[in-house]
Amino acid sequence: MDKIELSDQLIAELQSMDTPTVCNALEILVPKRRGYGYTTTNLICTRPQLPPMVGFARTATIRAAHPSDLSGSDARDLSDAYYAYIDEGPKPSVVVMQDLDGNGGYGSFWGEVNSNVHRGFGSVGLVTDGCVRDLPDIATGFQMLAASVLPSHAYIHVVDYARPVDVAGMRVCDGDLIHADQHGAVVIPAGVVTQVKAAAEQIARREQVLIKAAQQPGFNIEKFRQAQGDAAEIH
Repeated sequence: MDKIELSDQLIAELQSMDTPTVCNALEILVPKRRGYGYTTTNLICTRPQLPPMVGFARTATIRAAHPSDLSGSDARDLSDAYYAYIDEGPKPSVVVMQDLDGNGGYGSFWGEVNSNVHRGFGSVGLVTDGCVRDLPDIATGFQMLAASVLPSHAYIHVVDYARPVDVAGMRVCDGDLIHADQHGAVVIPAGVVTQVKAAAEQIARREQVLIKAAQQPGFNIEKFRQAQGDAAEIH
């Protein structure tokens, strides 16, 4: 995977766009990605007022329906290794966590404590097909996209980390660049990340031709066709 230098300026550029706009830009920049690389099932965004999340993926899998198969000391070692993994590597990060229990989760790994711990480790948020809780007490600025909201953590434990995961139809590898907001999440290929803003602006210019035409009195199919032609000429 190409290395990405995620400067403050590049983060600000990416945060100036919503996730559908980023997906639109990728359709131009990486046409083969039109049908994959983004979430395809609905996730709850717990704080839609926050700006989009932009960060490098930290991946993990969890279970909660049954206790861990590991002994006490081995379970503690795995938990410690997971937290060390979250703290290491490039920042900011976005945790992408697959819940192996399915059906939107059985118990929550995410609440007041883990949101603050992960925020302290440089994570800006979470994308999971599991559940979350403690919504009023989540760490300041920490965003969560989740399949459900449930009250208990049950037998929650980390199963594995730093391996590819599938979350809400999106395949994610450790270190992938994630963009996410209230609409869902998308993986931005490293090779085109600096071109996303320009591609999005080109699309916006084309769309404005159609929108302005549609808002004028007397708009009809002939004027729509004319606007389509004018928009296609914009580069």
